[in-house]
Amino acid sequence: MKLDLVIRELHRAESELLDVLRRMVERHASDHDTHHVARDLAIWSRRHVLVLAQIGKEHQLDLDPEGAAEPADEPVAWLGPDPAPPLVLLADYRHLYRVASGAYLDWTVLAQSAQAARLPELLDLAQQCQAETERQMRWAKSRLTDAAPQAFAG
Repeated sequence: MKLDLVIRELHRAESELLDVLRRMVERHASDHDTHHVARDLAIWSRRHVLVLAQIGKEHQLDLDPEGAAEPADEPVAWLGPDPAPPLVLLADYRHLYRVASGAYLDWTVLAQSAQAARLPELLDLAQQCQAETERQMRWAKSRLTDAAPQAFAG
């Protein structure tokens, strides 16, 4: 079974998610809810990246335990120059939701692969991390829903 492919892609996805959360912590320091929750959620992704790097070693992969992600496109580029802060927040929640959704799907692939390969410890880990990623995704969607009317009002 080609678990190395799944683990590598999941590590990339979680590294990107970690990067997005870190940028939100920095960019939205004045929005205390966003700042503090994003910081806490980044701890989960940081742990996911570290665990995936450790698992990767078992599959002859050399994955960065720090989760260095490729530089991503700026999620606010579609807003044009000098967007209003509520629009930036909305764009960041939108981007976070999309990235978290991708990581969630990759955890699903790993869980199914671990089940097929009869690797119960890996299956348990995948299910636990998938549940945390789902919570990250739900938080982003909830905040997106709250931010959208405020961003476009007035």
